[in-house]
Amino acid sequence: MRLSPDLAEQGWAPLWSLLYLGFLFLNYNGRPTSTWLPPTVLSVCVFLPLYFRALQVCGRRRLYYGAAIALLGYALIAVNTGANTYLIYAGACASAAGISLRRLIEIIAGALVVFSLELWLLGWPGEYIALSVTITAMVGLAISAANHFHHEKRLRLAELKLSHDEVRRLAALAERERIGRDLHDLLGHTLSLITLKSELAVKLFERDAQAARREIADVERVARDALGQVRRAVTGIRTAGLSAELASARLLLESSDVRLEYELAEAPLPAEIETVLALTVREAVTNIQRHAHATRARVQVGVEDGVAHLEISDDGIGATIVPGNGLGGMRERLALLDGRLEIQSVRGRGTRVAASVPLPPAAAGSMAPATAT
Repeated sequence: MRLSPDLAEQGWAPLWSLLYLGFLFLNYNGRPTSTWLPPTVLSVCVFLPLYFRALQVCGRRRLYYGAAIALLGYALIAVNTGANTYLIYAGACASAAGISLRRLIEIIAGALVVFSLELWLLGWPGEYIALSVTITAMVGLAISAANHFHHEKRLRLAELKLSHDEVRRLAALAERERIGRDLHDLLGHTLSLITLKSELAVKLFERDAQAARREIADVERVARDALGQVRRAVTGIRTAGLSAELASARLLLESSDVRLEYELAEAPLPAEIETVLALTVREAVTNIQRHAHATRARVQVGVEDGVAHLEISDDGIGATIVPGNGLGGMRERLALLDGRLEIQSVRGRGTRVAASVPLPPAAAGSMAPATAT
């Protein structure tokens, strides 16, 4: 069975949760094992597909699977006193259905009322009914509430990611429009001037070759100046890429209770180098937010001895680095500029990502850091 991305992001938690099934086999009714064990094993065989399917679907569809699991508990309680375990699983399913906390509590309370009524009809003693319902309510509400708030947090993070993507898209659109306007204003005037001078040179060619030659030289000078201005305008597309990426990274990490500090060189880096470093920051920060479980992170950008340096560190759990698409993409982009990537990760002490790119000779120089905390 293929697991959904939601289940993949939760890691081993859904599998560890299956350990609670052990309470099904702590039967206290004193009946022979042959009476309650076969139905219990059969119920587990029915429960597991429902449980994993509930983890795959989204929204209110999870309520249907939670109801099916609750019905399984109601059916089993006649022979197994530990069947209230299924009601706890049912509440956990309902907590991830995208409903309000009030509605969730109402559903759990309704399920417990039905459970109490069934126990009373089965002739259970009042004190045992009270004890069983109380335990089920306490554990079920605690787990369901925790799952509910975790689900709400994941929804907020997803919405935040969408807003970040939208901001980046709008920023790119605005930048393209600005460049388009700049190029139009620049090239419109320049090309008009080149056209006029070229026409004048053609008219002067027969009468005054020296004057025509001067006009052609002016055309060449104007064209070279225009080419330089076009290059500077196009370079402006990415001049703020690193600053914008760091601002976006701070928003992303602070939404996960991770404090980000950074030091950014004041002088602008060459556009192609800044773009590569910005993309490296994006990938590294995304990994911190998803996997590091950190409380603090730090980004430093500077230039030393003609080399641009980027260092990203966190105080997270650290782990063995498994090469993937993100890491491979960072290495490939840096390699195109003769850059290097180093990653150090120590379990329990966090991760450090360091990138270095040599600057072109014309751009090499010292840069003073400006600290933002």
